[in-house]
Amino acid sequence: MGDRLGADVAAIESRIAEVSGDGPARGAPGTPGDPRSVAAFQALLGTLPAGGSAAPANAPAPLPPAFLERLIAGASAATGDDPALIKAVIANESGFDPAATSPVGAQGLMQLMPGTAADMGVTDAYDPAQNIAGGARYLARLLQRFHGDVPLALAAYNAGPEAGARGEFPAETQNYVRSVLASYARYRAT
Repeated sequence: MGDRLGADVAAIESRIAEVSGDGPARGAPGTPGDPRSVAAFQALLGTLPAGGSAAPANAPAPLPPAFLERLIAGASAATGDDPALIKAVIANESGFDPAATSPVGAQGLMQLMPGTAADMGVTDAYDPAQNIAGGARYLARLLQRFHGDVPLALAAYNAGPEAGARGEFPAETQNYVRSVLASYARYRAT
């Protein structure tokens, strides 16, 4: 059991390094991102269905909380974003659902629009590791653009950076910012 846990941790760390640009290319043989091995990756995470067959590649399994925390910690370390802020964005954007898709086409945990995902180097927005890494990079970019103003960066994350530059936000965005800030305060306290 201890050897398997050690191998699981090493594989997850490898996947975080891969997504953050510090590891092997996605799909390299023998890596967790190897597209030939969806079942192996699901088994690594302990999410194989009871029958032993892998779920379809487009139907991600629920994320174990410890795995999600590791992805957030890795993205935080890579970008300098507060992990509690990343978690608050995920909670409000997707409710921690890696398969979430909005009516306007935002995808995955951090609800990346396809253009934003591409700009952040995300090739599969439904891959939790890629999505969180890309979403954290985007959030860091907005925080830098708006000089560390968290509410303004969050508003721009929701309504777009140009709306942030103009300071024009609809009521929906204002509510979003309040909700994320409330989640952020809760996560920082725990």
